[in-house]
Amino acid sequence: MPKKELKDKKPLAFDNVQDSQEKRVASCLNGDFKFDRLFSPYLCSVCLSRYAPVESPFCIRCGIMFKSREGDDHLCENCIKEPKGFKIARAPGIYDLTLMKAIHSFKYRGKIQMARPFGMLLFAAFIRLWDIKNIDLVIPVPLHLKKLKERGFNQAYLLVRNWKQLAITLNIDVSNIAVNRNVLVRNRWTEPQAGLGRKKRMKNIKNAFKVNDCSRITGKRIVLVDDVFTTGATVNECAKTLIGDGAKRVDVLTLARTM
Repeated sequence: MPKKELKDKKPLAFDNVQDSQEKRVASCLNGDFKFDRLFSPYLCSVCLSRYAPVESPFCIRCGIMFKSREGDDHLCENCIKEPKGFKIARAPGIYDLTLMKAIHSFKYRGKIQMARPFGMLLFAAFIRLWDIKNIDLVIPVPLHLKKLKERGFNQAYLLVRNWKQLAITLNIDVSNIAVNRNVLVRNRWTEPQAGLGRKKRMKNIKNAFKVNDCSRITGKRIVLVDDVFTTGATVNECAKTLIGDGAKRVDVLTLARTM
């Protein structure tokens, strides 16, 4: 969405919000976004100060932030050379320092209490970056059953699990949007993507997903949710699968984006 559309959004009213942390989300949605508003109960002051948001200029397709801080948003070289299955990918923060450590604690050390502020961070980004009237379906990137049993939870699903309740609390109408964690499945075991280069990641993840009920996605405008966008191989493969089976459009939202 062009930046001018974001600037033109009217403040939202949250008259009945009682929870202190949900008040922080309401403040974020009204344009006063500060990472420490959401994460001060969970992180020390030093970590809070090291949060790095994604800022313009960045790629209008994959969302990577350009090293040069001059110029307007535009397509990056990789997106020009390699067309993507998704339309746009966005993330609120850079996968470095604070976000990297916090996501590792959540994902690998079982600190699932972090799912609450992370979910709020993503919800605030979702509401501000998309016209929610034009979204039909939110899908968390699925884990293979073996990995799900090993980890005990799907971190992508935990990020969106409470969005409906959060929306009700904040008086935001998302009744047109379904959250579905079962329509897209990971039907093939793959080696961990961490440590692999771009080409190996693409080969590793190829044909790893399938749609188990095409009627649930046909003609739908989908936002795919995951924790981190690295090379984009996983979300791109998911998007190609969804589009190939009838989805109208697939966008991507992650907590963090590597630079």
